[in-house]
Amino acid sequence: MNSLPAPDGAEAHRAGHVAIVGRPNVGKSTLINRLVGCKLSITSSKPQTTRQRITGIVTRPDAQIVFVDTPGYQTGHRSALNRAMNRSVAAGLQEMDAVVWVVEALNYDERDRTMARLLPRGVPVVLAINKTDRVRDKALLLPFIQRLAAVREFAAVIPISAAKGTQVGELLDALVPLLPPGLRLYDGDEITTASERFLAAELLREKLFRMLGEELPYATAVDVEHFSQSGNVRHIRAVVLVDKEGQKTIVIGKKGGKLKAIATRARLDMERLFGGRVFLEVWVRVRRGWADSEAALKHLGFE
Repeated sequence: MNSLPAPDGAEAHRAGHVAIVGRPNVGKSTLINRLVGCKLSITSSKPQTTRQRITGIVTRPDAQIVFVDTPGYQTGHRSALNRAMNRSVAAGLQEMDAVVWVVEALNYDERDRTMARLLPRGVPVVLAINKTDRVRDKALLLPFIQRLAAVREFAAVIPISAAKGTQVGELLDALVPLLPPGLRLYDGDEITTASERFLAAELLREKLFRMLGEELPYATAVDVEHFSQSGNVRHIRAVVLVDKEGQKTIVIGKKGGKLKAIATRARLDMERLFGGRVFLEVWVRVRRGWADSEAALKHLGFE
């Protein structure tokens, strides 16, 4: 990849890659969206929403940081999907210039300890203690920080609220000195390396997580079968994959009402992100055992 020139006068410009890691549901996707300033990585109140890595590019006069949002590390290996997600986490830690390890404030358990053991040696790690806005007694944060500071050496420890934006700027400031000197890796107006086709699938999948029951979203996947663009209009045909016939009925809903609502909300998000009209067709198809099929996962883009 050819490096791009830094802005005029940026003598000490830095550029590099930073992985955002942590156990499921600690707010990694919310953080990358806050850092980039728009919705790239999907979010929901359910854990394990993120399944594949996505990049978010932050360009400043003094630096360009390419963030890599990874899935939450799965401590159980019950399916090929879980194994693929863990491979994504491991790959996200390779050849990184720095790592942001996200931990939920006052909530540190065995899943975090497992993630701590995966943190690479020889790579600077910034500990971001997230969701501090939910802590009523802020005096509890200091002993929690001291406890985590004993886990390993950190380049910085920064309490943040990704949801509110609290101290996210300070997090960026702490990361810049950890990057190698260098020119921009991407144009200054780029915000991700992900394709619009991938982002469309993710936005539709987010609505499945937000609008279906507690368990059903984990049995679904999205396959964009057609994506084309004419001028500022995009035509997208997507298929929601489910594991069982009964799940298909639930996703479609009475007289197709549930599927229509899911597709409408996804389309509106796509139009906001892409900045143009979207014609979206969504179908539901049963593909038994897709989450445990290496071939199916490869087709869906898992490495």
